[in-house]
Amino acid sequence: MSEPSNRSGLYQEAFQQVIRDHKSYRLYAERGREFLFVSGELLTIPEDVDRVARKLAQNNIGTVRGRDFAGMARLVLSRNADDIPEVVRLLRDPAQWPGERVPFVQPHHVLVGHGGNMHGNPGQPPRVGQPLADPDKGTAEVGRGVVVGIVDTGISQTAATDHPRWLGDAFLPKVEEVDAAYRYSDVFALEGGHGTFVAGVVRQAAPGVRLDPEKALDPNGMGTEEEFVRALSSFDEKVQIVNISMGCFTQDDTASEPVRRAIAALSKEVVVVASAGNQGTTRPSWPAALYDVVAVSAVAQERDGSRAPACYANHGHWVDACAVGNRTSTYLKGRWELPGLPVEVYDRFAYWLGTSFAAPHVAGRIAATMTQHGLSATAARDALLGGEPEFFPGYGVLVD
Repeated sequence: MSEPSNRSGLYQEAFQQVIRDHKSYRLYAERGREFLFVSGELLTIPEDVDRVARKLAQNNIGTVRGRDFAGMARLVLSRNADDIPEVVRLLRDPAQWPGERVPFVQPHHVLVGHGGNMHGNPGQPPRVGQPLADPDKGTAEVGRGVVVGIVDTGISQTAATDHPRWLGDAFLPKVEEVDAAYRYSDVFALEGGHGTFVAGVVRQAAPGVRLDPEKALDPNGMGTEEEFVRALSSFDEKVQIVNISMGCFTQDDTASEPVRRAIAALSKEVVVVASAGNQGTTRPSWPAALYDVVAVSAVAQERDGSRAPACYANHGHWVDACAVGNRTSTYLKGRWELPGLPVEVYDRFAYWLGTSFAAPHVAGRIAATMTQHGLSATAARDALLGGEPEFFPGYGVLVD
């Protein structure tokens, strides 16, 4: 096996092991229909909760009402905790509800950061990157006055001192928004540093923007719909753009209702940019596939400067834009250790690939367009993406 493919395979196996070890997360593994969910939890809406509980009781499954969120009702099952997909399938069956409306039900899904992938397609840890040159002083006003919210793993505690020119004045550090980053000692967790890398990509496109990080993912790059909803409602500043380099597949590919509601609760003046995912499929990833969210796929930039659709990138009619997904950006000090591969030592910069890193470039370019032309976020989005042909079918408009 070649080293790159071995690297990818070992990274994916490490994700699978984290899921197996997690006390609550489970993988529904049917090929082409995979999704992650929280064991034992079922989500419905308040007007349906009693009907759903009665139907489950008829099937000898007891429930307890859990803590609601995002206007959703949570039912905790007394048994069949790992059979949530089968329970949802039962409850969605019209034959169970003769003469009645089928109630709304869904699993409590788990989102993943789109710097990696856990369903058997490309996705690798970062490589050691060359230091970025300091930002051009002539670009300091690009994006000035715009605040970009970053929903991710958080930003590293040392980001401002590690990267004084790129991130030193970019955000207000808060304890609850710090990326824990490390599995132990200085050894990175599977997506440790993801949010710091994303922040640097935004600032490369718009060096004058401020950032407002909110943590929705753990250092392994996983978080529940509830954690996502909480993060999206916790911005400290008035954001004009939100970057979401994460997403989830869902049962039957239906939109995640908590995620949809959280996005809908934002001001209509806020532009939401989300990565499309790295499974190389046309399956919709949420929130990217939601209406009014700018879904971003990735292109690969070769050494000769040519660009082509990235084989790992999700794509389809629901994708609006694409950008280069293989980038160098701000990172942390530490080590990557995967059994079977040499240890790599990082000194504040990394090279990574994924739609996770195409999306923040688009978010930054929208911010830059706002200040360069005196536009609102929505008008800048439309100016940047409107009227241009697709780069390639299913990949949307190319954003340089």
